[in-house]
Order: sequence, then structure tokens, then C-alpha cells
Amino acid sequence: MLRAIEWILLGAGSVGAILYGVRRHRPGRRAPWLLLAGAVAALAVGDVWYAYDRMAFADAAYLAMFVLVALSLLQFTRGGAVLVDRARLIDLVAFACSGMLVVWVFMISSNGRFQTVSPVDVIGDLLLIGVAVRLVIADHRNVAAILLLIGSAGMLTGDIFYPLTGENPLAESAYVVLYLAWGLSALHPSMTRLTEPRPAHLAPWRFRDTVLLAASAATPPCVLIIEALSGPVRNGVVIAVTGAITLLLTITRLADSLLHHSQALARERGLRTASTALVAAADTTEVERAVRAAIRLLLPANAVRRVILATDDGRLSREGMPPAPPGAGTHSWWISAADPDERTLICPLRLEPLAVARPSGGALVITGRREALIAGRDALEVLAGETALALDRVTLVEAVGRRDSDLYLRAVTGNTAEIMAVVDSDHRIRYASPGLHHLIGDTELPPLTAFDDLVHPDDQAAVRRALRSEGHGKVYCALPRPDGTQMLVEMVYRDLRQDRLVQGLVVTLRPVGSRGDVIEPAPHHEHLGELPAWANRRSAQHKFRY
Repeated sequence: MLRAIEWILLGAGSVGAILYGVRRHRPGRRAPWLLLAGAVAALAVGDVWYAYDRMAFADAAYLAMFVLVALSLLQFTRGGAVLVDRARLIDLVAFACSGMLVVWVFMISSNGRFQTVSPVDVIGDLLLIGVAVRLVIADHRNVAAILLLIGSAGMLTGDIFYPLTGENPLAESAYVVLYLAWGLSALHPSMTRLTEPRPAHLAPWRFRDTVLLAASAATPPCVLIIEALSGPVRNGVVIAVTGAITLLLTITRLADSLLHHSQALARERGLRTASTALVAAADTTEVERAVRAAIRLLLPANAVRRVILATDDGRLSREGMPPAPPGAGTHSWWISAADPDERTLICPLRLEPLAVARPSGGALVITGRREALIAGRDALEVLAGETALALDRVTLVEAVGRRDSDLYLRAVTGNTAEIMAVVDSDHRIRYASPGLHHLIGDTELPPLTAFDDLVHPDDQAAVRRALRSEGHGKVYCALPRPDGTQMLVEMVYRDLRQDRLVQGLVVTLRPVGSRGDVIEPAPHHEHLGELPAWANRRSAQHKFRY
């Protein structure tokens, strides 16, 4: 009775510690820890039945414990966790399991001293130790992984020495180490790193790995054939269990390969579809529509909560996004989300060779489940690069269109005395007619000249307000000349910033006489034999609507 109470207290304490650790530290994957808690509970139930000498119930509980532990280890080693890729681990574990079977059948089982030791338990313990060792190697500073290894070693020690020593209490204390170590492993903060999602880096296929796995799967049937031919089969249960384990590992290896292959095909199909849509996109609206459709193909349906395509850094600041960390360059970075199970991935829309096309930058911002975003991070970075190319192409096409529009305007107004200018949204003069050069007495304007700089300081505030407003209007202002005089002009502006060809403000200036009348500029010809200036002027008025 006292031994049963002892196992109940140890089991309840260890299970409670694991559940408390899961609730406190909130690991990325709770399933492996919950399965481990179930395994500890099954082990405690088996120990209680063992204390009451109910061996049938105890064996059933121990079997359930091994099943739960195996499922827990599968979750711990799942792709994207600390191991990144568990293919080689499966190959080595399967080979170790088959090798242990050969050693047990042909060397250990013939020795009478080890008849009391359960070979199935020993093989299972060795598998646990192998996986725990691999976890420690992957993250050698992880205290939780070290405690899992200590607990697995305690189980192996107890399963070997407890029956050999005639149920010695000192050997039985190895199971106490198991309960304590596995319970403490969930209390340490490093337990979250064991299930932290990480991008998968698949190892290249090697022929020797395939041979190793095939040999491991073929070993149990070969051992069974050898025992059957040499006499009665004495290790049938061990051979069957080992064969089931190697078969399970082989199926897991095949399932992982098929899953990775299907994911790669889905990513390739999604990126190919997105590339086709982005190439055909004519403006930023169609680019954003293509990006959202591609994200739906690249990530699970319910994995994404918010998608923002910010075509400039100004929108990022308005959305409250922090600036890029030092050294980020064109690589993506993470920020935390409101939900602890979610993260926000920021993929910059910068391509160094074409940075001149969109110097304002921008980024693709995706908020969703952390595990899904980490698994698809590489594909999302590629999508961000394709999006940047599409936006650069749209920007360059618009710039070429504006240049062609300016060239057309220069050709049309080159032989007129019309005083006009095309001004960008930042008030920089993109084009000035020859009449404006003649009016201000300057043959060439400096690059990036602001229209405000041509106006008298007393009138600059009124001109700025007019150019910042939306729509069309008229304002009177004075233009200083190099000889110290001033020219009072009527400034008529039309807002054509939404026009695909112009994308700016068209400003027309007309001198005002001493009596306040607007003086119509006299036409002049720079080249004889060309169309009259008034025809050119009417053509420009019709095209640019001023």
C-alpha cells in the first residue's frame, strides 16, 4: 500500500508539473508535452498495479505508456522543430533498433542471467535515449532536453538493473529519477525551444540512407527466418515488436518525404501563379490583388489574419510598424503580435539594382499563425521579391508615360508663348514652357526647382496653399525678375494628379497689366515653316485641359 501511494504521489506530481509548465511557458506546440504527461500518468498507473501484483493491468499500462511516449517523440521531432529535419534521425534509430534486435537474439538471450530483463522494454528505452540524445545535440544548452535524456536514462537503468538485482530498492530509485526529471523538464523555460517552429532545411537525398533504412526494415524478417530454420522461435514477441517499430519508422520516413514533396509542389504552383498574375498587373491595385491570391495558395486557409501591402515606408509608419533592424537589408524580420500564438512577418519590397525606381521602399506585412509563417517564410520572401519587381515595373512604366507626356507637351508648346509648367505633388517643376523661362529671365531652371521658389516671398504662402488643395483654382502672385522688377501674374492651376499621363498639377501663368487686365501672350515662332503657335496651343489645351 505504501509503495502504491508513493507511485501515485510521484506520478501526480510529475503530471502536474508538466501541465503547469505548459500553461506557464505556452510552448509553440503543446501536443508533445501533453502526450508526455499522459505517458507519465500511464507509467504511474502501471507502477500502482505492479505494487498490487496485478501484472496484466500493469503490462497494459506500460504498453500505453510506450505508445504515448512514441507519439510524443514524433511530435518533438516533427519537421520545423528543433531538429529541423528528422530524416537522418529516423534512419539511425531504425538501424539501431534492428541492430539491438540482432544483438539480443544471437548474443544476450542465450545468457541465462538476462532472462528476467524484458527485451522490449530495453529496446524501447534505447530508442527514447537515442531521440533525447539527438535533441541535446541539436540544442546542447537546452536544460529541458537534458532532463528528458536523464529521465530516459533512468528508465533504461531501472528496466535493466531492477529485475537483475531481484527488485532492489536502490535500483527502483531509477524510476524516481524518471518522474522527477520529466516533471522538471516542463518547468524550465527552455522547454519552449524544443517545439519552437523553425524553417525546414531538407537534407539532400543520399543512396546510403536508403540502403540503411531498407536494411533496418528487412532485419526483423531475416532474424525470424533464421530462428525458424535453426529451431523453435524463442524471441517471437521481440521480433514482432521490433518489426512493428521499424515499419512505423519507415512509414514515418515515407510520409515525411511525401509531405515535403507536396508542400514543395504547392509552393512552386503558388509562386508560378503569382508570377503570372504580377507580370500582367497594370497598377498597384492589381498587384495587391495578385499578392493576396498568392498568399492564399502558399499558406493554410485559416493561418493568415491580416495582409498589408505597403508600397512606401510612410504607410508602414502609419500602421505602427517598427523600422527595420540594423543589417536587415532585403531580408525579412519578425515583430510580435497581439495574440501570443501569432507573429507578424515583414518582407521588405526593396531590390538593390532597381532601388532608384521606388526609393520610398515599402514592405509586405503578414500577420498569422507563427508556425505557418515560419514554414512558408522562404516562399513569402520570394513573393515579396516578385512583388517588388512588379511595383518597380509599374513605377517605371508610369515614369516613362510621364516622360512621353512631357516630351509631347514640349513639342506642342515649343513654338508658343504660352507660360505654363507641370508641377509634381511635392511642388517640384517637372516641365516648364519656353514662355516661363522668358518671363522669369532665366534660360534654364536648376534641377528639382520648386515652383514656390519662383514666387515672391510675400505670395509663397498663398501659392503653397493653392497647390496643396485638391481641384482647380486661380490665384494672383508676383514673380521676381533678375533685373529687380516684379511681374504680377494670374496663376491658373488644374489638378491632374489622378490623370494617368500627367500625374501632376498643370499651372498656367498670364501677366496682368497695370489696370488689372490679363494680357494675352503674343505668339512667336522659333522655326519658320512650322504650324502656327495658336494651333499648337489649342492642341496642348485640349490634351492637358488647362
